[in-house]
Amino acid sequence: MSECDDELMLSPEALEALKAFYTERDAHAEKFAQLQAAAEELRAGRETYIPLSMDAFAEDWNESQFWYTDEVATTIAKQLLDGATNETGIAVISVPSVFIALKNLMATAPADAPKPKLILLEHDNRFAIFPEFIFYDYAQPFKLPSSLKGTFDRFACDPPFLAEDCQTKTALTLRWLSKPAKFTPHSDGRFTPDIKLVMCTGERMERLVHKLHASIGVRTTNFEPTHARGLSNEFYCYANFEAEGVWKFVAAQPSAADVAGAVTGGEGDTGKTGKISTSDIASAA
Repeated sequence: MSECDDELMLSPEALEALKAFYTERDAHAEKFAQLQAAAEELRAGRETYIPLSMDAFAEDWNESQFWYTDEVATTIAKQLLDGATNETGIAVISVPSVFIALKNLMATAPADAPKPKLILLEHDNRFAIFPEFIFYDYAQPFKLPSSLKGTFDRFACDPPFLAEDCQTKTALTLRWLSKPAKFTPHSDGRFTPDIKLVMCTGERMERLVHKLHASIGVRTTNFEPTHARGLSNEFYCYANFEAEGVWKFVAAQPSAADVAGAVTGGEGDTGKTGKISTSDIASAA
């Protein structure tokens, strides 16, 4: 038998698929290089702004990356900017598509528009091309620059895994970053916090999300966070405020038992790696 007989022969269909894979990979690499150059020019003070796009970042499913559509990302970003001032701090945690939307909106806003502080906490080092990037590993919720503690009042968050451990440790990070919450009373007996949180994650996390963020009134909304390439898991948008013409609350307020009870009963798909009680979360504030 000759060496040629031992060689692996690919079918025409397989060769076409391989060619398409390399073509897409090269296209992403080219877009990323262009984006990196644009980011460097922007950092250097270039006046003409080139809109940023998530197309430059190929999704890495091993990192649990599933980008939102541009429409969804921009919608969330607009809600975080609504009513913002120069003293506002916006922290984007594990949801870079919203960060990109915020960058675009802030860069194209009128010159006299408020300029809130913006950071991106993200595990993917490709986003280090942006000066707002801070490496973040949810497993180490407080491994962040100490100067960030208690300096943010608006958040967009999408914990990377549908697991109790991931959701709970991300909540610890949120509490650590948050400014002390102030509540405005209303005539109907409601109190609204000045902290704004928009969190998108799986519907199976609903009870846990309500429990972890009950202190600022997070509830389920009717807004559907769709993904550019689709996603098999049903996703919900949770928030502690209603956005007129965009979303409304659809679930009842978390019960007193949810507020006071410990976090138990993992529902995630990656298993439990430790339990953290709500008292632990409160102590992080």
